[in-house]
Amino acid sequence: MSAAAAVVVTALGAAGLVSCDTGNDETVGPAFSARPTAPDTAGFSGEPPSDIASSAAEAVESARASASSAAASASAREASRKASIGSEIERSRQEAENALKGVEGRGNALGEVAMTGKPRADTEGVLTVLLTITNKTDREASYAAQVDFLDPSGKVVETQFVGAEDLEPGERAQPLVISGQPPEPVLTPTLVKAQRY
Repeated sequence: MSAAAAVVVTALGAAGLVSCDTGNDETVGPAFSARPTAPDTAGFSGEPPSDIASSAAEAVESARASASSAAASASAREASRKASIGSEIERSRQEAENALKGVEGRGNALGEVAMTGKPRADTEGVLTVLLTITNKTDREASYAAQVDFLDPSGKVVETQFVGAEDLEPGERAQPLVISGQPPEPVLTPTLVKAQRY
């Protein structure tokens, strides 16, 4: 309880005692001043006791540390997720390239793979195509495709491999093929091979 509150409570208690009926008919005035005196504030520091201030500071620091730890943990999880996705994409790319190594001609699945360009406005200027691979057979199958990027003279300047594994009959996959070349000169993507295996 603060010193000011203690003074008020004491004053009220004294007023209650003085106003009690003593059984005498004589009128007796109050024994205290009608105006209470202000408490002596010379001893007030305006600061909470040091143990309260210390506890508050520890709570704030603990909250900051928890928030920092949570942010670091979320960042680490996101980096791990991206690394995992990157390694899965690379594994799938390598699998598709290996599946196409011994393929003669254009492969056995050109009719099951379609290619559509993505607008550069949607890809920050990066040349990107969407392959739609549909398993049109009656059994599970995996697919590999090769996309070449040609310059205006018709020269192949980049080759990308992409695949879709374990598609059920009628199932469709839509992997992206992203060129690593600069926006100029403008390249033309071409579906070179598609193999079902």
